[in-house]
Amino acid sequence: MTNPDPPPLASGRPAPGRRRFLGYVLAAPTLVTAAELVPAQAAGAAEVPSGEITELVDLNDVMTAAALPTAGLIKVEVHPDGTVSFALPRAEVGQGITTSTAMLIAEELDVPVGRVRVTLADARPELVFNQLTGASNTTISTYIPIRVAAAVARARLLAAAAAELGSAAGDLTLKAGVVTGSAGGSIGIGALAEKAATAEPLQVPVELKDAGQFTVIGRPHSRVDALDAVTGRKKFALDLDVPDAKPTMVCRPPTINGKPGAVANLDEVSAMNGVTDIAVVSTGVAVRAQTFGQCIDAVRALRVEWEPGTAEGKSDDTVREELRRAELPMGLPPVTPSVDATFTFYFRSNSALEPNCAIADVRVDSAEIWSGLKSPIVAKQVIAARLGLPPSRVTVHVTEGGGSFGRKLFFDAAQEAAEISQQIGKPVKLMWHRADDARQGRTHPMATSRVRAAYLGDTVLGYEQRHTSVATDLGHGLGELFTAMAASLPVGDMTFSQIFFQLSQSMPYRFGAYSRLLNETDKGFNTGSMRNVYSPDVVCARELIVDQLAAKTGEDPYGFRRKFLRDDRARAALEKVAEAGDWGRRMPEGTAQGIALHTEYHAVNAVLVEIDCRPETVNRPIRDGVTGPRVTKAVLAVDAGLAVNPRGLEAQMMGCLMDGIALALTSSLHLRDGHFLEASWDDYFYTRQWNTPPELKVVVMPDTSDEPGGAGELGVAASMAAVACAYGRATGTMPTVFPINHGTLSFEPKPTVPPIPASPTDGLDHVR
Repeated sequence: MTNPDPPPLASGRPAPGRRRFLGYVLAAPTLVTAAELVPAQAAGAAEVPSGEITELVDLNDVMTAAALPTAGLIKVEVHPDGTVSFALPRAEVGQGITTSTAMLIAEELDVPVGRVRVTLADARPELVFNQLTGASNTTISTYIPIRVAAAVARARLLAAAAAELGSAAGDLTLKAGVVTGSAGGSIGIGALAEKAATAEPLQVPVELKDAGQFTVIGRPHSRVDALDAVTGRKKFALDLDVPDAKPTMVCRPPTINGKPGAVANLDEVSAMNGVTDIAVVSTGVAVRAQTFGQCIDAVRALRVEWEPGTAEGKSDDTVREELRRAELPMGLPPVTPSVDATFTFYFRSNSALEPNCAIADVRVDSAEIWSGLKSPIVAKQVIAARLGLPPSRVTVHVTEGGGSFGRKLFFDAAQEAAEISQQIGKPVKLMWHRADDARQGRTHPMATSRVRAAYLGDTVLGYEQRHTSVATDLGHGLGELFTAMAASLPVGDMTFSQIFFQLSQSMPYRFGAYSRLLNETDKGFNTGSMRNVYSPDVVCARELIVDQLAAKTGEDPYGFRRKFLRDDRARAALEKVAEAGDWGRRMPEGTAQGIALHTEYHAVNAVLVEIDCRPETVNRPIRDGVTGPRVTKAVLAVDAGLAVNPRGLEAQMMGCLMDGIALALTSSLHLRDGHFLEASWDDYFYTRQWNTPPELKVVVMPDTSDEPGGAGELGVAASMAAVACAYGRATGTMPTVFPINHGTLSFEPKPTVPPIPASPTDGLDHVR
């Protein structure tokens, strides 16, 4: 069959409007289908439009292109009971991708969403880069393959029904899982599941539905797992009933990455009530017991000698000085007026609701792991190597996760559980204490960002940004992806982090000569990608400078942005929040509006907030002495192309806003003498109810594309920046340190050894 459609774009995304594809019916006893997609063409060294790499290829494009060659290995299956199943090779951690995936299948297959069963695939090394969850890529990269596989299943079911009903396939209709003939006969897809199967693989041409035919995609839909979530039936890793997997926790060092030495009272703790096993492992001293409460008691009772860690003696001040020395130079000072500022962003925690956890059952010749993992293939490879087993003897099950925000790209809990299980020879159900993740877990790196913008009159002549950061660990699979795709990327000889940085950042304004550079230093910390990675810090610094430029040129911040925007979609989103948020309205002294914009991954987000910084608000104790400004109103406009599930998109934007408020105002980790002071949410101040805006509106912009853009991280950067800009306008002073309350330690730090003191609830309030 000839295909008149245009070839794929260099990024691997099918050309706009392309609807004709080839797929396969796979050999199976019931109907199983998959897509056949053309591998991505190399991007080559094409000229970068306007000097902006991301206009040619961005991080999301790279991930989509890397996943494309194995897209045919993910399959849609129709069962005799009339249900349809799909094992999604991504991690569901609350972002709602199981719902949007079910919607894609339901649309092309014409079955009710409730009859589509989406599960999470075990680690499948043959998928290579098609089983890595991150960079808001899931819906973009799976949108076409899933629809093609479902469309092939639909075509095959109609063909089988034609034989059963004695009608031409073109005279049949498939609706709600039932095929009906023109003469009135009907048959359910369950009865056709075996008849539509094939003993040999069969290639099938299909044409996907036009957007005008959609009845599911683009319509608001509640989450398919909502009822299970609110009734407690949803299963996370620690809910699984793995035989003999006993609760396990680890006594960890007082400083970052310290190592265990001698244990003074090993026999005494081993005899404590409920304790079954104690083992010294690479990360500390593991305790296995009948209950988690008994684990906590035993961990607190241990007396361990600790070796120094990798951040010994370091503090906020020493790291900031290290970053200052590592900052890359700017160009020559401009001869025209300029705005020049340096911003500091302290360490932050991903702070997922679910504690870091995993179950491991390691035998002499095999191992089985259960955990919420966003890079399960790399986890499988690393764990197999650490255990001394061939990868084929290690099974890694991906469970749903209770939040991630980048945290579950790393598999340290799974790796640690495997080590403990191997050493004691028994299955373990490992849970990190809440303090463990704050103090020994992955953190968003501390960073500085220096910005210089030159202007003359009402024209911006140039913009330079030098972002300096504690090194971000990309050892979860993205580094390998960049290596594999290097020949196709127009980035020259760059490091992993520099590639990530350049491909994930964009400049939406026409600001003349423009440059951005990243430099990283200090690998002594456990770091990772937090939601939106570099963008919140980079964009916050940029948008504050934009406000300063507007002030210097005597223009309104909104009008100034609108004038310099390069893109119509961005302009429309900015105009929408200004209109919906009543930009420019008169407000009391000490309160103000802030507005900001962010573009990434074929999507746009604009945010307007109002903040109250009046003394009676800032000085009002909220809880345990916590005070601070309050965000009272927020309006977000989001253009993510085709919104598969607008209701889910709205929820993602709300979550992004809460992250942005936290990053701007309240959430950080304080580093002192080689350890972080925070130990739980009672002293890690993520956005609280008192600081959640009572007036909140999310506007989903009209579809500007026939394909989805990235949305999972999109709203964080602009939200943080808008809050920062509002704070600067309300107080009359541009903030340069984030979060703004970092300099005030409003809690009494808990001891480092044992991890935290006893409490009336025996510490379980910290590990739920």
